[in-house]
This record gives sequence, structure tokens and C-alpha cells, in this order.
Amino acid sequence: MTDTIVSADVLVTSPGRNFVTLKIVTASGAVGWGDATLNGRELAVASYLRDHVCPILIGRDPARIEDTWQYLYRGVYWRRGPVTMAAIGAVDLALWDIKGKVCGQPVYQLLGGAVRNRILSYTHATGWDVAALLDAVDAVRDRGFQAIRVQTGVPGLDSVYGVTKDGAAYEPAGRGAGPVEEIWDTAAYLRHVPGALVQVREHVGPNVALLHDAHHRLTPNEAARLGKALEPVDLYWLEDVTPAENQEVLRRVRAQTTTPLAIGEVFTTVWEFQQLITEQLIDFVRAASSHVGGITPLRRIAALAEVWQVRIAPHGPSDVSPIALAGATHVGLATPNFAIQEYMGYPDVVHEVFRHDWTYAEGHLHPGEAPGLGVEVDEALAARFPYERAYLPVARRRDGTLTDW
Repeated sequence: MTDTIVSADVLVTSPGRNFVTLKIVTASGAVGWGDATLNGRELAVASYLRDHVCPILIGRDPARIEDTWQYLYRGVYWRRGPVTMAAIGAVDLALWDIKGKVCGQPVYQLLGGAVRNRILSYTHATGWDVAALLDAVDAVRDRGFQAIRVQTGVPGLDSVYGVTKDGAAYEPAGRGAGPVEEIWDTAAYLRHVPGALVQVREHVGPNVALLHDAHHRLTPNEAARLGKALEPVDLYWLEDVTPAENQEVLRRVRAQTTTPLAIGEVFTTVWEFQQLITEQLIDFVRAASSHVGGITPLRRIAALAEVWQVRIAPHGPSDVSPIALAGATHVGLATPNFAIQEYMGYPDVVHEVFRHDWTYAEGHLHPGEAPGLGVEVDEALAARFPYERAYLPVARRRDGTLTDW
């Protein structure tokens, strides 16, 4: 007898920051969990799920993962976009979770089994000045990381993406009535960052992988200039050098620098990556397992990228929940052209709400051997942390014009 979905419910919880979680239950009692968190727009996804997606899941066969994905993507006419794809991603993750539990296998086994023993991961080190940054780098190396994203403050600016003045953990979404407005100066950034990163490289030696995120702030010429200036640093990658909606501009960057490029955390479909991959304009795809619509399309992106010798490295900040991180690690263990997984870590209370089988040790992640994704949600504890309105910042140039944050 075919199993069916009997309920689909949305939980919004804020143990330190907001998360949107989907719970799907089948007639046989199997429970699947999915992540639909979209930082700063959480309630939009929660409503999309509750009001439009959850009702049409009831009665469907949970085993038909691909068909359900096509149904939710092609069947609604209004395609793509972060809200739609995060909602579809939550459903897809939950159905893979159920599939694994029904089969008694971790999801990576259903994807063809492990192709590596563990997954290389990187975390963030930040400092308002170079001395503080070097201390932060040493601290994360003491935790076992040998791949580190480094971000530094910029002289003359009061706020810089990824960095706090007091050394506290960075959380971009601010609680309050509206977004914080930051002042940005590209020239000051370009003057300061290459020298700062050279000092980091001299400090750690040649064997530590260093990464840096420009966070969409640069024009193609500025991006090319930065990439060329950073060639002596031997970066593992330079991330999001320019907004990539106009993908042809990456040709200019590619022509001017051999620094590896990583792009794609704000993209939501394989079609947005198509030109970047097939023209080899990037080296790493930054798609998040939840934001591109789940494990099902992430595998398609990885397959396309493999043909063109591009590797995948899913987005993994603190604003994707441990469920989405679990999805990425299962894909990572089973995917040949998987490169590295971002892992910012979570406060202890998040680990308590989202109890997970995946583990971190000595710079690497492993999804674990629990059936499904290996994450279970403590609903009673989650209910103790109600949603709090939060917004990502916006950025303005010194003359007041809005720029990319």
C-alpha cells in the first residue's frame, strides 16, 4: 500500500536567530524535516509554505521526490526566486529525510554512497585590524580548521561586512524595525585588503587555505584589479567579486586574473549557473541546499559543473539551519566534484533545538549514519523562542547612493 502525506506544518523559531522549518508526516508515521530559512524574509517563505504549498502536499506519495519537485516548480507557473525556491527546498529536504528513514539508510547512501571519507570545511576569522585578524586565524586553527575565510575592517569605515569592531560573533541580520544602513567605500577597501591578506598569508604559511569574500561590492574592473593584486596570496577562492546577474562581465575578470572565483549564494536555479559553468567563468558554485530547491536540483547543478571541471561548495552560514547543512553534507560525501563546505557553527541552543547526527572534527564534517538527514527538531524547545523581526543591512556610498550590500 502506498504511503501518503497526512500533514505538513511550518515552525518558525528564533534560538539566537530566526529559522523556518517544515515538518512533513506520513500515514505510516515517518517524519521529515526541511529548512526554508531566508534571512530577513523568513515570514514570506513561511506564508508561501503554509498558505500555498502545505495544502497541496496532503495525500501525495512522499516517495515520489522528483515528481513532487517538478509539481511545485513547473506546476505553479510563477517560477524561480528565493521565496519559491526556499519553500520547494524545504519540501525536497523533508522528502529525502523521509526516504532515508523508510529505507533505513543515511541519505548519502541513497545518492550512490560515499566517494570520500569526510568533507573539508572552512570557517570564518575576522578582525577589525590585522593584529586582531591574526589572533582570530590562530584561534580557528586551534579548533582544527585548515581552510579559513578571512575578513578585516577597513580604515576610515565604521562598519564592514563580516566583521565586528568588538570581536563578537558576526550576525548580519539585526533585530529592529528596519535595516541598519552602512557606509561603504570601495577605494578604501581596495587600498587596504590586499596588504592585509598578504600579512595573513605570511603568518600562516603556504599550507593553510585562505578565502575572502568581496560580497558583491565591485565593478568588473575593480574585481579584476583585486583578483590580480591577491594572486601572491594564493587564495583558495575570492568570493562574490561582483553582482553576477550580468554574467558576461565575469569574462573580463577571468581575462585579468588567475585567482579562483566562487559565486552563487544568491542564485536559486541551475539556469542562473549555466553560463558561469559552461564558460568556466567561475571555479566554485556556492549554491545552498535549501535556497536552490533542495538536494534534487543541487545534484543536477553538481552534474553540470562536473562536466566543465567546476566544483561545488555550498553556502553554509549561520542563517541556514542544521537541516540544510545536513543536506549539503550528504550531497558532499557522495559527489565527486564537491570541494569544501562552509561551516560557521551555531550557538549551543541551536544544536539543542536541531539535534543532529552530523559532526565536525579537525577541519572536516561528516553527515553521520542516522537514517535520513540525521536531524530531529525539539519542537517544545523551539516553541520557547518566538520569531523576532530582523533585517539584513543595506549599504550606501559616502555620497548617499545605495549600493550592493
